[in-house]
Amino acid sequence: MTRYALRLEYDGAGFVGWQRQPNGLSVQQVLEEAAAHLTGGNPVASIVAGRTDAGVHAEGQVALVELPADLPPVRVREALNFHMKPHAVAVLAAAPAPEGWSPRFSAIQRHYRYIILNRRARPALLAGRVWHVPGRFDAAAMHTAGQLLLGRHDFTTFRATSCQAKSPIKTIERVAVRREGDLVVFEVSARSFLHHQVRNMVGTLKLVAEGRWDGDRLASALAALDRRAGGPTAPPEGLSLVAVDYPHDPFAGTTN
Repeated sequence: MTRYALRLEYDGAGFVGWQRQPNGLSVQQVLEEAAAHLTGGNPVASIVAGRTDAGVHAEGQVALVELPADLPPVRVREALNFHMKPHAVAVLAAAPAPEGWSPRFSAIQRHYRYIILNRRARPALLAGRVWHVPGRFDAAAMHTAGQLLLGRHDFTTFRATSCQAKSPIKTIERVAVRREGDLVVFEVSARSFLHHQVRNMVGTLKLVAEGRWDGDRLASALAALDRRAGGPTAPPEGLSLVAVDYPHDPFAGTTN
């Protein structure tokens, strides 16, 4: 068996998320069914860097599959892309996976981006890719408040009640918010995140941007260690997994 690292992009709309579910089509199912065409129909299991929720997109998701034949990576990429049509999933790069490498446990940083469209008119071209917020929105205030989330904290307030992580303690390495015309771009980086953590942080920081909360209220919510103390969960369509970093990038030097 040969292990292949895959870097993928996908539009999360229309999927129940990354993970297989009994109630709809998942990105995992699309990838694994495409990979089965390379194994004579035998099932293929995949491992992924981050299990994105329904409606969440990816620009740099990373997965691992094992195939029985030692195929050129470019052939693996092209074959998977052919068999995943017409679904909005694409393999951007394929490479032999290093021995002992895991897309999940070898990751040292995950980068997410959340985009808010701040204008009166509803989105047409960006529908399904942004959170439409038509009213007052102070991106600079959102950035300033976001710095309170940096560092190692107990993020119970920003954790989904269904989260199965053993510990709510995470370390946020970077939070940045900037305005680009009508778009407000929120970026956050950490080694790992709790379930719904990014969306819950965005939903809470939106209250600051609207002038409904201040930084002290945000700090108090973080310290409360209670989901009920935080703001709403931002909708999934504005969120994308942008990239996953590894100490030794399996895709370094790939030309496919």
